[in-house]
Amino acid sequence: MKGLCVLVTDACSGVGWAISRLLADRGCHVVGVAGDEEPIEFPGILYQCPPHDAGRMADMLRAIREKYPIDAIVNNTGLNVPAPLGEVSLTDLYDVFDRNVRTALQVTQALQENMRVRRAGRIVNVCHHGWWGQATESTAYAVASAALAACTRAWALELADAGVTVNAVLAGPVETEDFRERHPLGSEAEKQALAQLPLGRLGAAEEVAGVVAFLLQRESAFMTGQVIAVDGGAGLRRPTF
Repeated sequence: MKGLCVLVTDACSGVGWAISRLLADRGCHVVGVAGDEEPIEFPGILYQCPPHDAGRMADMLRAIREKYPIDAIVNNTGLNVPAPLGEVSLTDLYDVFDRNVRTALQVTQALQENMRVRRAGRIVNVCHHGWWGQATESTAYAVASAALAACTRAWALELADAGVTVNAVLAGPVETEDFRERHPLGSEAEKQALAQLPLGRLGAAEEVAGVVAFLLQRESAFMTGQVIAVDGGAGLRRPTF
């Protein structure tokens, strides 16, 4: 995978930051997309754009497409607004869907044509395990993650004849600042989250990043349309349909 040019969204925090660092360490040219966070020493080229601004994002993606030969996309941008079922607002539902699905669609639409022309490319969508039913108060996030997983299969079929693979990583509870804001150490929320995990611990962002990296490697070239759970075994508790 050395020398690949990879675009990573939400590249400056949590899982996205771990992905960006790992890919850079393995010799990839990383083009990161993030919101207007405080500047950091990014291991590549960083573009900053508010993810809710589709117009600015279109301009940014046009500039990236013209300047960089993107070989792979990691759609990692996500937003969760937890709320009990009776309190889910339509505004929050639309915002979460927009951040998780529209952003991934817009990025993929903008960059997939060049992959088609080269007859090669990799796309990895990072979804949340909550859509399996392992997270409460997650209606909006579950809907958006399920939609992104469905997009994974649809895009895999559509892009297969162009030599482009599309897979998803279903990330379970991961030790990040965002997780800790909602699950403080020793809290009941943390205990409930850990109780869902047969492995009995949270995942590390680097563990999710490692699976993403595998899906960009030559060894995974015969995989497409797959949703791979990195969730500490949480998916084992879901019913089979």
